Amino acid sequence: MGAKSSVFDMIGPVMIGPSSSHTAGVVRIARAAIRVLGGMPENVVITFYNSFARTYEGHGSDKAIIGGLLDFKTDDPKIKESFDIAKENGLQYSFKSIGNASIYHPNTIKLNLKKEGKEVEVIGESLGGGIINIASIDGFNANFSAQSYTLIIKADDISGAIAFISSIIAQEKTNIATMSVSRKGKNDIACHVIEMDSGIRKTTIEYLKTMAWIKELIYIPEIDK
Repeated sequence: MGAKSSVFDMIGPVMIGPSSSHTAGVVRIARAAIRVLGGMPENVVITFYNSFARTYEGHGSDKAIIGGLLDFKTDDPKIKESFDIAKENGLQYSFKSIGNASIYHPNTIKLNLKKEGKEVEVIGESLGGGIINIASIDGFNANFSAQSYTLIIKADDISGAIAFISSIIAQEKTNIATMSVSRKGKNDIACHVIEMDSGIRKTTIEYLKTMAWIKELIYIPEIDK
């Protein structure tokens, strides 16, 4: 299932125009992606799909995605100068467009990011009103909105993993809003995506990282904070 939204969400955020789908949503996709990567990328290939592919320049989505990669918020006026600021910060980027990709949502962006030898692929969808869905990470289904505190755990696909992770989160006295598990094959690496109503302590994150069967843990607070 994709990200959930309410009628109040769809009113849209304070933003740099002209369109919440083409600017605010795009900024948020990029801000979520750099948190998956662990910081601003050194190099990124940005692929716009479907309606985005036809309109990204005219609607300012190109500047919005670069602004998000620089971690500007949706209402930051510096988005308009994001190309120049990216150059000043050594961010290298290129754009691609694919106008007829029926497997993707009409407003889809794929980001292939690189930083200090680490490479990440993030596919995001702009759903309207500034609401987004991070559809996949490195080929794993993700489907989170980045509106909640989110844990992304890549781990060996072992018995009891879900129960163990859930029990640790329960000790933090935070509620799990959504939890999904994606894997590419039986007994292969699994990707757990957990959205929570409140944050968890750094010591808990570090404890989870000590588990030998957990290969990677990414913690993403609400991106609009």
